[in-house]
Amino acid sequence: MKSAGEDSQRRLSDYSRRTFLLGACGTAVGSSLLGCKASDSWFMFGALAPSSTEAPIELTGPAAKYTPVIKMTFVRRKGPYGIRWPGAIYDGEAALRNYLQQIKSTAKELGVELIIRPAPIYSPAQADEWVAEAQKEKPDGLLVVLLDRQEHSWPTAYKAIESKIPTVVFAPIGAAFTTNTRRIPDKTGSFICSTDDFSQTAYGMKMIKAGAKLREMRFIVIAGEKRMDRMIKHFGTKLRYLPAGTFLDEYNKTPIDNQVQLLATQYMRNATRISGPTRQDVLNGIKSYVVARNILKREQGDGITMDCLGALRSVKVSLPCIAWSKMLDRGIPAACEADLEACVTHALVQYLFDRPGFQQDPVPETASGCLVGSHCSCPTRLNGISQRPESYYLSHHHGMRDAVPRTMWQVGQRVTVADVLLSKKDDVPPSMIISAGTVVNNVSVPPSGGCVVAVTLKLDGVNELLDYPGFHQLFFYGDYKKELREYCQLFGIKPIVV
Repeated sequence: MKSAGEDSQRRLSDYSRRTFLLGACGTAVGSSLLGCKASDSWFMFGALAPSSTEAPIELTGPAAKYTPVIKMTFVRRKGPYGIRWPGAIYDGEAALRNYLQQIKSTAKELGVELIIRPAPIYSPAQADEWVAEAQKEKPDGLLVVLLDRQEHSWPTAYKAIESKIPTVVFAPIGAAFTTNTRRIPDKTGSFICSTDDFSQTAYGMKMIKAGAKLREMRFIVIAGEKRMDRMIKHFGTKLRYLPAGTFLDEYNKTPIDNQVQLLATQYMRNATRISGPTRQDVLNGIKSYVVARNILKREQGDGITMDCLGALRSVKVSLPCIAWSKMLDRGIPAACEADLEACVTHALVQYLFDRPGFQQDPVPETASGCLVGSHCSCPTRLNGISQRPESYYLSHHHGMRDAVPRTMWQVGQRVTVADVLLSKKDDVPPSMIISAGTVVNNVSVPPSGGCVVAVTLKLDGVNELLDYPGFHQLFFYGDYKKELREYCQLFGIKPIVV
């Protein structure tokens, strides 16, 4: 049995125990070069620490204000264990104290509220009472910790799962046979942790939090001509539509003030080089970021998306490539092209894994049997929102306009591919495309065509990419194929593992 000071104390974003590569950083040069025209030259810059001059983004959306609630209980027989599993050798009281401390510590780290039953459930009647209370209270999830394998223990777990409240069952070694667990895998709304490794249970708690935040959050959708509020079925995610002209109006009245100048200077210094864009292009991109930040705050949003090509294609206003990259780096879901499926996927990846994803257009590479992800907006903090960024340089958008960051992905890095597919029918659940693979290279654009961020992945067990499903899938660092399947199981999503 692990002590409370071990695995549960580590950051939950490191749940899978995989080590991620940090981006290379160079040496900064003087800011005197930053006013020079870069359209015909390659300027070398180095990565700096994040700016202390940038004002924090104050999130005022419903998800930012919401505290998820988990109702939890221990389950066991009353009295000594005796000869039946887990046996007299098992110190159930010590286990209870140990796991309770880890559960409380995890809840504090996650920022969730715990409703703890003071004493374990000792009988079927108490189990019925506890589940009935949960159905009335409607917490965001249930956590059932089994300190016994006998009598009412597993029936209590089944009752919790059948309550239709997302349920995590933690059964340390000694509390489960396969005969207890084999009926569970086909039941949605459940996540079974049959292990002594508490970090898996901590991830289960994090999944409950992610589901609750995803339900409560509001995306600002800048598209169309009408202001209206809607909701995404199954997930419950709120949508606040604003007319496409909202961004233009805000952009035109936003000055290029000292803050925009400072942010642009920082952004150019952090780039390893500039190939094409001028300083004015970067100023315009940073201005778009400030505009998006202002709209997000005013409309009380937790995330943002825009029909950028439809709203800004024919006007001299910077596309939000820099803006969305910076939003993602700061932990704010920002989806391109008003793609609602990408909105959900961005939010889910950030809530579960504390890192941004790269929304891209999938391109088959038939010579090597790889998948190329191509787009013009990519975050830099691929290792994690609190980690150092990967290096990037500034290029033109593939439409030969604006300034966009071209993030360099680490060759050899393990990557997950995810894409939530929404269902148009109430009785059909959403699905999620899931793959994992390894970064092979960063395609040079030009001489190749397409969007300037182009990352090549060799997917595990996939050699034919001409019919790879979905579009605007997210690439993100780490191999989280198993964890995404577990989330699908807990929240009734159909996994499509490719």
